[in-house]
Amino acid sequence: FDIQEGEFVGVMGESGSGKSTLLSVMGALNTPTSGKYTVDGIEVYGLKLDQRADFRREFLGFVFQSFYLIPYLTVLENVMLPVTTLKMKVQKKRDMAGYALERVGLGGKSNRLPSEISGGEQERVAIARAIANEPPILLADEPTGNLDSKTSKGIMDQFQKLNADGTTIVMVTHNRDCAHYARRILEVSDGLLAQQEPQFWEAKFQVA
Repeated sequence: FDIQEGEFVGVMGESGSGKSTLLSVMGALNTPTSGKYTVDGIEVYGLKLDQRADFRREFLGFVFQSFYLIPYLTVLENVMLPVTTLKMKVQKKRDMAGYALERVGLGGKSNRLPSEISGGEQERVAIARAIANEPPILLADEPTGNLDSKTSKGIMDQFQKLNADGTTIVMVTHNRDCAHYARRILEVSDGLLAQQEPQFWEAKFQVA
């Protein structure tokens, strides 16, 4: 299957169907047993391991169900983590992290610790961390799995804004309400692509 630049694609299926495995292959974290995976003309699994790391750093941002925030670092310091290895001045890195926090509406909480903000805000920090280096592709694995419905909607609104800004998003979810934000759904079953459903886009934005 192909995913076009700027798409918002949802991945759905039963537990154990291969959704997260698919996402890890797309994230250059899990080598496929067969086939090819190409991004922007790059055959990803033809790269050496250090080149794959460079590929992830340049092209990909990751958002997980667990936030994986470091508790003793401030919100800003957590968001700075993906850019720490970049060859630039520290202030530039702080500016990049600060801008990412502004994009998710948390610019005023950069000096808080993760324990001092809500679960929904922690997830937004995780999103800011994923987009700090402005990757063209965002991979999300059940990003609202631990959140209530109201908070989940806020997170999905953030994803929708990122997609409107041009970020390609591939999101694994079991939540049909969240899936409605995607333009296209890939249904995975027993490790295979079962079907694609483009109708969610029309259903989400239908005007009576």
